[in-house]
Amino acid sequence: MRRTSPEPHHPPQPHHARPRRRTAVGAAAAGALALAAASLATLPQAAQAAEVHCKAVYAVQNDWGSGFQSTVTVTNLGTAWTSWTLGFSYAGTQSLSSGWNGSWTQSGRDVTVAGLPWNAAVPTGGSVAPAATFSYSGTNAAPTAFTVNGVPCDGSGPTAPPTTAPPTSPPPTDPPTTPPAQPAPALHVSGNRLVTAAGTPYRLLGVNRSSGEFACVQGKGVWDGPADQATVDAMRGWNVHAVRLPLNEECWLDTTSGTPAGGTTGAAYRKAVKDYTDLLVANGINVVLDLHWSHGQYTGPGAGCSDTAATCQKPMPDLQYAPTFWTQVAETFKGNDAVLFDLFNEPYPDAADNWADATAAWTCLRDGGSCPGIGYPVAGMQALVDAVRATGATNVIMTGGLTWTNDLSQWLAYAPKDPTGNLMASWHSYSWNGCVTAACWDGTIGAVAAKVPVQAGEIGQATCAHDYIDQVMDWADRNQVGYTAWTWNPWGVCNSNGNVLVTDWNGTPTSTFGEGYRAHLLTQQP
Repeated sequence: MRRTSPEPHHPPQPHHARPRRRTAVGAAAAGALALAAASLATLPQAAQAAEVHCKAVYAVQNDWGSGFQSTVTVTNLGTAWTSWTLGFSYAGTQSLSSGWNGSWTQSGRDVTVAGLPWNAAVPTGGSVAPAATFSYSGTNAAPTAFTVNGVPCDGSGPTAPPTTAPPTSPPPTDPPTTPPAQPAPALHVSGNRLVTAAGTPYRLLGVNRSSGEFACVQGKGVWDGPADQATVDAMRGWNVHAVRLPLNEECWLDTTSGTPAGGTTGAAYRKAVKDYTDLLVANGINVVLDLHWSHGQYTGPGAGCSDTAATCQKPMPDLQYAPTFWTQVAETFKGNDAVLFDLFNEPYPDAADNWADATAAWTCLRDGGSCPGIGYPVAGMQALVDAVRATGATNVIMTGGLTWTNDLSQWLAYAPKDPTGNLMASWHSYSWNGCVTAACWDGTIGAVAAKVPVQAGEIGQATCAHDYIDQVMDWADRNQVGYTAWTWNPWGVCNSNGNVLVTDWNGTPTSTFGEGYRAHLLTQQP
């Protein structure tokens, strides 16, 4: 998204000039017992015994006095389940903040967790481990009564038939507490899919976390908010598996002049990007690093500012600094193929030339140099690919198209050459763009997606509903295209300027844009 200051200050325009979240002590929970009793009354006793036998182990991984993270590990001791719903109650003020590995809801003190499509079926002896964060005050007593599908989860198994032979296998042992999240997978390109090291197809599904592009030049540090484990946990509660981080070229290189008080550049900026990226990857979230704001004076069509410095989105990356930026980023993250590189946010050399010559615009995108309508020497995508690969980095690279990367019509013809074969296409789709129908996507984006992986790096719409992004996601799901929505930043209520997903850093979704996107993510696997 093209912006000169953090959203939501710039309204959307037509596509040709658009601007562009304790330790616990045991105590019986009467609410859960009442729920279990009520559920038991509705089922014949024989059916209950045949259908659900389980053990639940509650554990608190971290308690910081006003909140905590907990996990309930549930082991199936009976016949296989095709679905499960866990119920329990707290006795205190515990209030759900975010949850993952299940669909979490809370009513009063009663908590309910339902299985997701990917973990609903649990075989005999199998386990699920839904986890969540809660806030609280006072005493943080642990619940001790749990139900699954309305039946008490008390550790008992089905009654064994009489036998004279000893058991052939030992009884189930206590399951371990939930292990830490597995690191995000290393990815590479195979045909038209991203795949893991094992060759398993993988889609990048998640969110943008804006501010790395603007906070450093606006006196707001680097992230304009926390970049800690709690925020990552909130993202995991949405089933986020990818985060796109927009960056500022000159803050990384420390070439800015007159940085305002509170701004962060140079080594401190680079460390902040590295630390946050490493934290996300350690929590199972792939990271896309995106060059968003760059050097070069531009005042033509679609300009967001008249500054030479990197204080807004420019039509193309500059030859003076962009290759050095990507050389340094690649040196920093080579060897970590869970990190991907989006070479430039939203090119618009066609707009800079008033759409006079499409061939010249596509040539500018690939080859750079002196481009019509752009007054500074341009770094083309080929030069940036070469800069990355010269370091030995094999990370997957994304390159965009024209018209703020909504137009991929000639992407295949003008794609840069990548000796590693790890190249994919970047596509952005907002409701005010030119290509906004399934027919257009089938004819242009689909043609690219049939040859190389495609990532919808930004999606959004001009209202607070989610009807347009629903169409984008449905099409992307059918065509194995990934997507990261704009944006995981609590910039107030959702509005047409910012496409805000959350109202706070705890991941509370906005109504209804954030709610709709979160609900869809929770149904998806990478």
